[in-house]
Amino acid sequence: MSTATRTPPAPATDPAGEGPTIAVRHLLAQIGRYVFLCAVLGFFALPLLWLTTAPFDDTPTVTASLPQFTLDNFRALLDNPYALSSLRNSVYLAAGTAALVVTFAALAAYALSRVRVPGRDALLYGLLLLSSIVTGTATMVPLFELAFRLNLIDSRLGVILILSGGLLPAAIFILKDFMDSTPTSYEESARVFGASPLQIMRHIVVPLVRPGLATVGVWAVANVWGNFLVPFLLLRSPDKAPAAVIMYTLYTEGGQADLRLLSTFSLLYSLPVALMFVFVSSRYGFRFHGGIKR
Repeated sequence: MSTATRTPPAPATDPAGEGPTIAVRHLLAQIGRYVFLCAVLGFFALPLLWLTTAPFDDTPTVTASLPQFTLDNFRALLDNPYALSSLRNSVYLAAGTAALVVTFAALAAYALSRVRVPGRDALLYGLLLLSSIVTGTATMVPLFELAFRLNLIDSRLGVILILSGGLLPAAIFILKDFMDSTPTSYEESARVFGASPLQIMRHIVVPLVRPGLATVGVWAVANVWGNFLVPFLLLRSPDKAPAAVIMYTLYTEGGQADLRLLSTFSLLYSLPVALMFVFVSSRYGFRFHGGIKR
């Protein structure tokens, strides 16, 4: 019995030396990519670094540097009679708008998801398109006239209603995807036991789409928190103005910013939304799907 001897395959040859060249090119590409990412991160991190250091600096400038530590900036800000009350007003406006948007958007999205209405998708996309094209800035004249006729000028309720109306189309569009992803078998079982539509919505649908409700709530709060135009035009009393409007008063008539007060107020202004985002993200993770594990 003869045994065949196997000859090991000959090693691949690279007479042109392209193998090392490709490896070097790949290494250089990786280095270039990381350098670019570091530059982008540094570009966005510098303003945040300034925001965290300037409030504690005795003489802040427009550059980020080691602060000469002091708390006098916070004491000076507390002397402003509208600084802390404006943050409270922002909380009122943001919480009220988010509650209305989440509630009505959830009801509308559930109805659009479960009821087959002719032209449903066209209506939904039309509302979303119109809300994106016709912005609040373009409609401020008729909205101001409407608020005036309804006696809602200098009223927080008027601001909440106008901001809620502008956010509802996009919120309905977002929540409808969450509603579509939840199974209807649970709802059918609840109907067999005599549950009403509102009971089904409260005890079955809402727990399943809770991540979507949290996402829309955070999105609504962020939009209202940074909104300047609507409160500026509708609220006449300084004690009702939110933080976005009061921040405008920290500039002089010549447009020069008081960096001591502006940086301190900006830090306090940014903390609530940042903490809310961290809390909701850690709890729900902003998952863009329903609550059923698959």
